Amino acid sequence: MHRRALTTVLATTLMALGLLLPAVPPGAAAPPAAPAAAAAPAAPAAPAFKGWKPRPATVKGTATTRDLPITVDDGTILRGDLVQPATAAGEPLARRAPVLVVVTAYNKSASSGIGLTGSGADYFVRRGYAVLTVDARGTGGSQGTWGAFSAREGRDAAAVVEWAHRQSWSNGRVGMMGPSYLGITQVFAAARRPAGLKAIFPQVPAADVYRDVVASGGQVDAGFIPLWLGLVTGTGLVPPAYAVFEPAAGFQTLLDRLTTATTFTLPLLAGAVLGSDPAFDGPFYRERSPINVVDRVRVPTFLVGGQHDIFQRGTPLLFERLQRQGVPTRMIIGPWDHLQGSSGEGLADAGYGTLEQLQLRWFDRYVMGREDPRLLRDIAPVSYYEQGSDRWVRTQRWIDRDLRPRTLRLSGGAVAGLRMGVLATGSTAAAGRAVVPPVPVSGLCTRSASQWTAGLLRQAWPSNPCLRDNRLNDATGVVYQTGPITKRLRIQGPINARLFTSTPTGDGMLSVALADVAPDGTVTRLTGGWQVISHRALDRERSRYLRGRLIQPHHPFTKAAKRPLARGQVAPVDVEVFPTGAVIKKGHRLRIAVQAFDVPHLLPTLPDLPSTLAPLTIHAGQRYPSVVTLPVRP
Repeated sequence: MHRRALTTVLATTLMALGLLLPAVPPGAAAPPAAPAAAAAPAAPAAPAFKGWKPRPATVKGTATTRDLPITVDDGTILRGDLVQPATAAGEPLARRAPVLVVVTAYNKSASSGIGLTGSGADYFVRRGYAVLTVDARGTGGSQGTWGAFSAREGRDAAAVVEWAHRQSWSNGRVGMMGPSYLGITQVFAAARRPAGLKAIFPQVPAADVYRDVVASGGQVDAGFIPLWLGLVTGTGLVPPAYAVFEPAAGFQTLLDRLTTATTFTLPLLAGAVLGSDPAFDGPFYRERSPINVVDRVRVPTFLVGGQHDIFQRGTPLLFERLQRQGVPTRMIIGPWDHLQGSSGEGLADAGYGTLEQLQLRWFDRYVMGREDPRLLRDIAPVSYYEQGSDRWVRTQRWIDRDLRPRTLRLSGGAVAGLRMGVLATGSTAAAGRAVVPPVPVSGLCTRSASQWTAGLLRQAWPSNPCLRDNRLNDATGVVYQTGPITKRLRIQGPINARLFTSTPTGDGMLSVALADVAPDGTVTRLTGGWQVISHRALDRERSRYLRGRLIQPHHPFTKAAKRPLARGQVAPVDVEVFPTGAVIKKGHRLRIAVQAFDVPHLLPTLPDLPSTLAPLTIHAGQRYPSVVTLPVRP
C-alpha cells in the first residue's frame, strides 16, 4: 500500500475510535467544537489578560527538510523533520534561529497532520523559531528497538537537543514542547542537562508511571495502556518517507518494529496480565518515572494538567518538586481529559491566552531571550479550575499554607442500591457494615470510563449521560453521604479514604468515587481512587500528611509487600483518591461511593481474578473508624 494511503487509513481509523484529535491546518478556521459539558463543564472565561499581547508573525514562509539523520552515541540513526523560517518562495533564511524540539513515539510522518505532535510548527516558525520533530528510537523512521521512557531513550532525547544546539541553522538556544509522551520525554531530557536547553513546556506529563497509570491502586490498567501500546505499534507500521529512496533502510525499520513487538510490547502486556514482574512496581517502572529524575531539572518549566487526565495525579507532583528546587515553574490544571489537555482545548479560559500563545511567551522569554519582566508576576504559580463554582483559582503552591485537613466519618450501615450510610461531620460515628457486591460492570457508566480511555468516550459520545450523572453506577456499590452542606466546602489536593475492610477471599479492590450531589439528585463525580486490599502496606515516610493527618498514602506495590487478609480479619485500607479542586455548595451533599470494580479502567491479573469475585465488607463506627480526610480551603 502506498505510504500516503496507509497514513490516511491509519488516521481515519484512529479518529473514528476517538484516539486522535484532527489538527487544524495553519490559517484554517477551527471546526465546530463538540459539546464539552460532558467531561469538561464550560467555565466562564477568566478576566481578559491585558498585561501581554502575543506578537504577530513576521516570517513570510517556511521550509521543511524531512528525515534528517541524527546519529547518537551508539551509532543508531534517529530521523527528524526540520521546519525553518523562509522567504515567501520557501528559501530558508540565512540567519540562525532558536530551535524548539519535539521528540515523539507516534511517527512524525503519520501524526504531524493529525494532532499528535502538539502545537503546529508554523505558528512558531513564522515568529522566528525553527522546529525539529524527531522520532524516538524504534518508532517512526528512526532505527533501533523501542523501549518506552527507558534510560537509553532519555539519553537519545538529550543527544537530539545537543545536536540541534550545534547545527549551522541554530543559534544554539533550544526549547522543548509537546504533550503526554512528548512531555514526559522533555523531563528526561532536561534531567540530563544537555548543552543549549533553555526551557521546556510539558503538557499532561506523568510523574510515577506505575501509580499514575499502569496500575493505579495495584490493578492493571486495561483502558489506556493497550490503546497506547497499539497506537505506537500502529503508527510504526507507516513506512518512513526515505523508504522510497533507501529501501534497505526502510526494510530494516520494519524489522525493528517487529522486534519491538516481540521483545517489548507483547511480553510487557503478557507479563502484566499473568501477574508476573510487570504487574508490580520495581526497577522497570522506576527507570521510566520522571519523578525520579526531576530533581536534576534546572530549566524553566511550564506544566499543563487536567483534573480528568490519566496523569491527574502525577503532573502536580512534578510541579511541587520543581518549585521546591527554585526552578521557575508554572502549572495550569483545567477540567480536561487527556485529549483535551494534549490539544490545549479550553486553556484560554484560565486567562493567560491560548496554548500556542502561552508557549510563545514562555519560549520568547527563556529561549529567544526577549525581555518580559512581568511573566512570572502575571501568571500565578498554580491556576486550577474549581469544580462546582466553575471558576479559576490562583495560588502560590499546589498544597498551599491555608489548607486544613477535614475528616468525615463513615457512620452506620449501607445496602447497595437500597440504603445509604452517613458521611458524618461530627466526632462520633455509629457502628455498621456495608457489603460491596462484586459487579464486573461497575465503572462503565461513569466519567472514569472516559478518563481512562484518554477521553475516547467523550469524543465518541459527547452527550453520554453517564459523563454527567454517576447515580446509575453508584447503585452497583455502597454509598455514604453527608446531609445538606450548610457552609460551602472547598476541597483542593489529594484525598485519603481509610476504609476498614474484610473479605472471605483475602483480597479484592476498593474503587472509591468522591462526588457532589445536587439538590435535584444529580451526582457529579469529582475524582476517584483505587486500592487492592493485599497491597495495603503503607510506606509512611513517602506518604503525605497535612497537619498530621494522612491525605496521600504511598503503597509499595511490590511482590514482597503483597499480603492478603486472613479469614475474618478486618484491616484498614488507605485508598489514595486522586487530587482535585472543587467546592460543595450550600445545600449540596458530599458523597463517597465504593465499588469492587472500575471497568474498563482496571482489571485484576489472571491469578488474582478469583479473589475479586467475592463481596467486600466495609466496617464503620468507633471500633472501626473508617474515614475520609480532605484538604479544605477556608
